[in-house]
Amino acid sequence: MKNIPVRHISNIPIKEPVLFGNFNIRDIQSLLDGNDMVENIHRHDFFLIIVLFKGEGSHTIDFNPYPISERNVFFIRPGQVHELNLSAKSKGFLIQFDSQFYYPEDENSRLLLRRVGNKNYYQFEEIKFNKLYTIIENILLEYNDKQSEYENVIKANLGIFFTELIRNRNILECNSDIKNIYEQERLEEFVNLLETNLKEFKQVSKYAEMLNLSTYQLNAITKTTLGKTCSELINEQIILEAKRFLLATTNQVKEIAFNLGYDDVSYFVRFFKKHTGYSPETFRKNFK
Repeated sequence: MKNIPVRHISNIPIKEPVLFGNFNIRDIQSLLDGNDMVENIHRHDFFLIIVLFKGEGSHTIDFNPYPISERNVFFIRPGQVHELNLSAKSKGFLIQFDSQFYYPEDENSRLLLRRVGNKNYYQFEEIKFNKLYTIIENILLEYNDKQSEYENVIKANLGIFFTELIRNRNILECNSDIKNIYEQERLEEFVNLLETNLKEFKQVSKYAEMLNLSTYQLNAITKTTLGKTCSELINEQIILEAKRFLLATTNQVKEIAFNLGYDDVSYFVRFFKKHTGYSPETFRKNFK
């Protein structure tokens, strides 16, 4: 059975692992060395950030195409599927770090990371991007010089970088209402649980239990923040995972169904067709 290739941060050449976890930052122009970058569809077991001062090419994340141009930032979470073609003319930075690097025991830091990771693509105006770019240059300087406490300086700069990304978003973070902030935080917790527990749990009641909420409360949060019920979000995540397997692997439908926690293949086929209008095999044939 062939799965979507997973790239591990342990296989990436890193100058020296920092005190806790792994972190790496590279200048894209040096990395390209005059050649185009062609990355076929794959996943990572780490966070990937691409900061482009200028760029040309194409980038698809979870089958959603994004433009590549000037002043772009891409944020890819562990487990997301992406495909990247980057022109040799591109300039910027590539940042990679694992879940143990950025304050894994600090709840506020974990929340900041979840919040910024809920969006894959950021576009900036020149003045704001220059501010962002300076932060990244400082991180690169610390990483290369490795002076005393450099890892803590890198983490502090990452926190500022994440905050600047969130400031640039024209969504719920713009609203300072305490109730909205609480709802957004619980939504992000739910999405994180959903991504890591989907094969085992598909019931709203189970996720509500893990969040210490009633099913009514959880549904109210998803309806208020996204205009969708909790069941709709669960179904969307199942379909997304199914599409990942169908388009990025040669696995048989029964194998994909099993990977998603379905013992009844015919039920999975009906479910997929109900939500996409295609059988799994037809979808693969038409869109691969």
